[in-house]
Amino acid sequence: MPDSYKMRTKTLKKNKINVVTLGCSKNVYDSEVLMGQLKASGKYVVHEEKGNIVVINTCGFIDNAKEESVNTILEFAQKKEQGLVDKVFVTGCLSERYKPDLEKEIPNVDQFFGTTELPSLLKALGADYKHELIGERVTTTPKHFAYLKIAEGCDRPCSFCAIPLMRGKHISVPIENLVIEAEKLAKNGVKELILIAQDLTYYGLDIYKKRSLSTLLEALIKVEGIEWIRLHYAFPTGFPLDVLELMKREPKICNYLDIPLQHISDSILKSMKRGTTQEKTTKLIEKFRDLVPNMAIRTTLIVGYPGETEAHFETLKNWVKAMRFERLGCFTYSHEENTTAYALEDNVLEEVKQKRASEIMDIQSQISWELNQEKVGNTYKCIIDRKEGKYFVGRTEFDSPDVDNEVLIDASKYYVKQGDFVQVEITEAADFDLYGKPVQTINQ
Repeated sequence: MPDSYKMRTKTLKKNKINVVTLGCSKNVYDSEVLMGQLKASGKYVVHEEKGNIVVINTCGFIDNAKEESVNTILEFAQKKEQGLVDKVFVTGCLSERYKPDLEKEIPNVDQFFGTTELPSLLKALGADYKHELIGERVTTTPKHFAYLKIAEGCDRPCSFCAIPLMRGKHISVPIENLVIEAEKLAKNGVKELILIAQDLTYYGLDIYKKRSLSTLLEALIKVEGIEWIRLHYAFPTGFPLDVLELMKREPKICNYLDIPLQHISDSILKSMKRGTTQEKTTKLIEKFRDLVPNMAIRTTLIVGYPGETEAHFETLKNWVKAMRFERLGCFTYSHEENTTAYALEDNVLEEVKQKRASEIMDIQSQISWELNQEKVGNTYKCIIDRKEGKYFVGRTEFDSPDVDNEVLIDASKYYVKQGDFVQVEITEAADFDLYGKPVQTINQ
C-alpha cells in the first residue's frame, strides 16, 4: 500500500470539536456563537461531550472561578499527553488576562486566545469567521429560553472588578442585529429571552448617544413567539427609569431586575468607586417598588472588602433586613491584581469573610421563606424547565434559571411538558422552593 494512501485514510477521520464552557452566562453565549460559526463551516461540534479537539472557554473573574478554569485546562492537557485528545485550545477571560503565564506554565496547550480573538481561534480550528452570521448560534440552554447578549465590555471604574481588563470597553450591539437574533431564536422555539451585558443600563450610549434599553425592549416585545423578556445585570447609577414604565405596562417584560449593589456603607461604596451612596441606593429601590409594586429585585453583595469593619458589616446586615430583597446572593471579596483595590491591603481574614457571607445568607433565607409563604394559595404563570427526580421543575416570572427559586410539581400526580407555560397554584413553600399543582396549560 503506498504511503500517500495511508496518509489520506488517516486524515479522513472526522474531527469532533468539544466546547467546554466555564463561568457566567456571557461565556455561555460566547460558546454558542463559536459553535454556530464552527457548524456553519461544516465542523462537527458538541458541547461538553467527548471530542478529539477541545476548546475550553474560561472564566477569570474571581479566585474560585480561576481555579476551576486552570484545573480544567490541566485536566485536558493531561488527556492530550495520554493520547485521549489530539488538540487543546483555550479561550475566554482567564486566557485574555493571563495568556503569557499560562503559555509558560501549561505548554501542552496548542494555543491560547483572548476574548476578542474569535476569528483567529476559528482559523486554528480550520474554520472561517463568517460576518454574515447574525444571530446564528447553537444554543446550549433548554430549548425554551436563551441568553441575548446586548453589549460587551464595561466602562465602569469599580475598584474590585477585573472585567474591563478582560472584556474591554462597553460596546453595544445595534438594535436591528438583536431583533434578527431574537427572531431566529423564536423560530427555534425560544419563548424567554434573558438580556445580559456587563451593564444593561449603559446600553446605547456609545452608538445612539443616549441610554436606549427601553427602545431595544420596545423592538424585542414585537418579536412573535417571545413571551418573556428578563433583565440581568443593571447598574444602580444612571438607571433609565423609562424601563420601569415599560415593565409596568408590558406583560412580556418580566417584573424582575438583577441589579448588583455590592455594598451599602458609604465609605465602602466610595472606595469601591460605585458612584452612589446608601441614601441614593435606598431611594432607587423604593422608586422601583413604587413604580412596579410586584417586582422581584435580585441583588448581589460583596463582604470582606479591604477595610470592611464590623461597623460597616452591621450597616450592611441591617440594610438587608430592612430592604427585604426578593432574591440575594453574597460573595466574599477576591483580591484581583491590576484592579485599583489591589493597592489596598486585603486585611479581612478569610474565615471572617466566610462568616459574614453566611450571616447575610441566613438573613436572606429567612426573608425568602417569609416572602414565599405569602405566595401559598396564589396562582402564577410558570415556564416548565425540566423533570428532575420526582418533580417537574418550573419558574415564575420572578425567577431566573439556575440562580433563583423554583416551582416543584409532583410528577407522580401531574404531567406538564417542558417548555410549556402553565398556571400553577402554590400549595406549599420552603426557603427557596415553591410547591404547586398545575391548574391550566396556557395555549401558545
